[in-house]
Amino acid sequence: MSSLNGDVSQNGNTRNMDSLFTVAEIEEVDFSKLLDRPKPLNIERQRSFDERSLSELSVGFSPRLSARHPENSLRNYDPHEYLFSPCSRRSVISCTPRSQAGFEPHPMVAEAWENLRRSLVFFRGQPVGTIAATDTSDEKLNYDQVFVRDFVPSALAFLMNGEPEIVKNFILKTLRLQSWEKKIDRFQLGEGVMPASFKVLHDPFRNTETLMADFGESAIGRVAPVDSGFWWIILLRAYTKSTGDTSLAERPECQKGMRLILSLCLSEGFDTFPTLLCADGCCMIDRRMGVYGYPIEIQALFFMALRCALLLLNKDDEGKEFIERIVKRLHALSYHMRSYFWLDFKQLNDIYRYKTEEYSHTAVNKFNVIPDSLPDWVFDFMPTHGGYFIGNVSPARMDFRWFCLGNCIAILSSLATPEQSMAIMDLIESRWEELAGEMPLKVCYPAIDSHEWRIETGSDPKNTRWSYHNGGSWPVLLWLLTAACIKTGRPQIARRAIELAESRLQKDNWPEYYDGKCGRYVGKQARKFQTWSIAGYLVAKMMLEDPSHLGMIALEEDKQMKPAMRRSNSWTC
Repeated sequence: MSSLNGDVSQNGNTRNMDSLFTVAEIEEVDFSKLLDRPKPLNIERQRSFDERSLSELSVGFSPRLSARHPENSLRNYDPHEYLFSPCSRRSVISCTPRSQAGFEPHPMVAEAWENLRRSLVFFRGQPVGTIAATDTSDEKLNYDQVFVRDFVPSALAFLMNGEPEIVKNFILKTLRLQSWEKKIDRFQLGEGVMPASFKVLHDPFRNTETLMADFGESAIGRVAPVDSGFWWIILLRAYTKSTGDTSLAERPECQKGMRLILSLCLSEGFDTFPTLLCADGCCMIDRRMGVYGYPIEIQALFFMALRCALLLLNKDDEGKEFIERIVKRLHALSYHMRSYFWLDFKQLNDIYRYKTEEYSHTAVNKFNVIPDSLPDWVFDFMPTHGGYFIGNVSPARMDFRWFCLGNCIAILSSLATPEQSMAIMDLIESRWEELAGEMPLKVCYPAIDSHEWRIETGSDPKNTRWSYHNGGSWPVLLWLLTAACIKTGRPQIARRAIELAESRLQKDNWPEYYDGKCGRYVGKQARKFQTWSIAGYLVAKMMLEDPSHLGMIALEEDKQMKPAMRRSNSWTC
């Protein structure tokens, strides 16, 4: 795998990769003085638990090493001592005319909070989530349900605003739903599967309320949500990091819930790769869009959930067993993703020159990718300085499409190295018109059409060219971009995206998505007052106002992760 020279940006300015902010530094720095300056500061501090390497964690699993170095043993290792520092100062963005950073809050912030609170769902008197959309002008379908993935930006907004109770209630209610028996027709799903969504049913005659969950049996295509369990673990860590309350994660039921999720994705089988094999429609892109196989969104969320679980699992016998498995999987997964999914100018040129039908462990073209299968658009799309994790890699198949969520999560989880993180941001800057246009951000790029669209989507009328998941523009992605920008010391990119969104979102009544190559038109089937569009905007604003919030959703790089090797080398294991 070719390694990036991350010291030069697309405009020729030098950038020292060692000067990137760490999450711990961000929590200590006043970013209001830095928003116009991409070069971050270095601050001396002790390492947090989030920074400790997997190698250090794994030392405790060897009795011989533990005896020799008792200070490294799991028995003496307390992750909570390093992980949980409260960072949930109540944001003044919704309650005073001027923010902490000294900026006048945008007039649409108050309306956003009003709409977010209007979306709250109550169960027996307690708030337990937010519905997908409050649009009353169209058929409800399942937009009146609480979706796990949709609630994440809402949860972050409430955590940043010092209102953690709704998040705690949501975590516990979805955990209870996980224990339900889950069947589709006559087939029983795995015990650890989390619901895609749930709904509160009111019985006015009996004056009772019950929960109804959807584990995929009602979804389009009947696909179980692979991402729900990962988002649940990530949100549990965000709650713990924000509040400093370790008691929720330490509850036996939460520990069991994590282990059940991990059991599903760490089970042994016929896999030859550390990535997860998935069906189409198992994540945010919940319709057929050619993302079957090993989609980047799932792999990045998988990596982040594993790292969060590593910080949250108890050190008892059951927890220790899973920690050992997680450490091994993380090393393999990071190596695989950084080596095979990463694409930059040099790597693209190498693939273009690949030989095929190679055999043995010395093969360079390990997946037997046919160079003639490279799409024409990728040669123009790839800048000289920049790169990204491609959409999918499997035997004889590489999906070169750009997927926003997967690449942003790769930055936040430190699946991407510091050099790769900066390269992703360089790509976003250099291809701003394509990826942001008039309404940020493209969920994927480019759109597929004609014969390819018929084959990949089954002629799906909702996923036509530059619409919905097929190159549509989704405002909810603002919070992920903003978090990635802050982590890489590039907040000016986030501010540019937020200003674009502020020019349209409020007057368009907070649509779910926008259509068109530039994102100019409100989506043809987009719901108005879409909750995660509202929450995504608020989270982006609050993180830009107080970058210390980043700590609840970002993880430090593990210095001991094996770096990607050059493709031209002979690969041996």
